[in-house]
Amino acid sequence: MKDEKIDAITDRYKDKEGSLIQALLDVNSQYNYLPENELRYIAERLDLPLSQVYSIGSFYSAFTFKPRGKHLIRVCTGTACHVRGASKILEEVERKLEINPGETTEDKTFTLETVNCLGCCALGPVMVVDEDYHGKLTVNKVEKILKSYG
Repeated sequence: MKDEKIDAITDRYKDKEGSLIQALLDVNSQYNYLPENELRYIAERLDLPLSQVYSIGSFYSAFTFKPRGKHLIRVCTGTACHVRGASKILEEVERKLEINPGETTEDKTFTLETVNCLGCCALGPVMVVDEDYHGKLTVNKVEKILKSYG
């Protein structure tokens, strides 16, 4: 199986020791997840065991084997956010998007995840959409934020 996108990625890293993570980051960026066929092709092109490619892909939370939406929403459920109403924020996001954590909307616009801490506890409750942090959230702010992305 020939894949020009993967060829371009693997050509950049073919002779560089320890470059698998970067190659997988590039594939993840290209497809928004790690497709099985592409992982097999990467293993072949980089002359690595498929088990090693899967091991790295499954170890790091930046990677997923399931297609993600265009926008990744992460709602913090850590202690500081929890005591400030994170559960209500999460419920509102679930209600508006009609999905649960770990799911993607049917139109592939949003994927919802929960995280234990985003490292900005003073801003809780916090939600991150892609790389944009939204802090001191209220249920009323959720709809406006979601509409701005989709």
